[in-house]
Amino acid sequence: MKILNYSVKIHAAEEGGFWAEVPALPGCFTQGETLDEVRVMAKEAIEGFLEMLVRHGKDIPVEENEDIVGILEIQVKAPLPA
Repeated sequence: MKILNYSVKIHAAEEGGFWAEVPALPGCFTQGETLDEVRVMAKEAIEGFLEMLVRHGKDIPVEENEDIVGILEIQVKAPLPA
C-alpha cells in the first residue's frame, strides 16, 4: 500500500460549521460541524474518492508537492504604517 498526501482546504460555511475541498481531486468535498469533524470527514472523503477512481479504472491523481506533510495557516497582525 502506498501512502499519499493531499492538501485539504477548509472553509467556514455561511450557515455554520465548515466545508472542505481537495484541490488535487476535483469534485472531492465534504463538510462538518467542527474542525475536528471536518478533518475526519475529509480523510473519509478522500479514501472514498480514491476507491471510486480505482473501481472505475481511473488513475489516482498524485499531488505535485507530495513530499509536503502538512500546511499551516498562520494569522498575524500586520503593523500599521508610521
